[in-house]
Amino acid sequence: MVAHREPRYISVDEWRELERANPDVKYEYIDGQVYLMSGGSLAHARIGSNVVRVLEDALGSKACYAYNSDASVRLSETRYAYPDASVSCDPRDQPTTEQMQVQAPRVVVEVLSDSTEGKDRLRKANFYRACPTIQEYVLVATKYQAVEVQRRAGDEWTLHLFGPDDEVELASLGIRFPVVALYRGTAVSVMPQENIPEP
Repeated sequence: MVAHREPRYISVDEWRELERANPDVKYEYIDGQVYLMSGGSLAHARIGSNVVRVLEDALGSKACYAYNSDASVRLSETRYAYPDASVSCDPRDQPTTEQMQVQAPRVVVEVLSDSTEGKDRLRKANFYRACPTIQEYVLVATKYQAVEVQRRAGDEWTLHLFGPDDEVELASLGIRFPVVALYRGTAVSVMPQENIPEP
């Protein structure tokens, strides 16, 4: 008979203390359980950096704030995540040394990887869609140049797909930017490898 370890639950305050005690490590907090965040490939890191830069450039002088994966995002009283990028236009989320979490995210972005794609598409998507302030959830592929935007439309969510020749539209922010800008400085293919014709 195989013994199964019971999951250990901690409070939000205990999670915050864990993060303070381990400043070089990030833990997501979901319904009482913590999940250690792992690193990714160089392509993942580069795309994540590009995402934040592209968002900041597109936002221009708008009173919105783009954050990288160092900023945790409050999804509810019992859920805190570390998306690869997030944007808030709420005055409470101005960057200060006292503010530790994005309180009212409007857009969250996840850069996909082999190890996280399933979780990002299913589990995390449900958490993000349950957060009332989030209007758009963006998934950026790393195997080839493609972006998915899941957009809130009342009680429903609509899916919008963008390829390498397209401009991504984030309607909740009133901005657009080219897909290719997210892949600047990478060797990510413009199409899935299996669709590349033989020379």
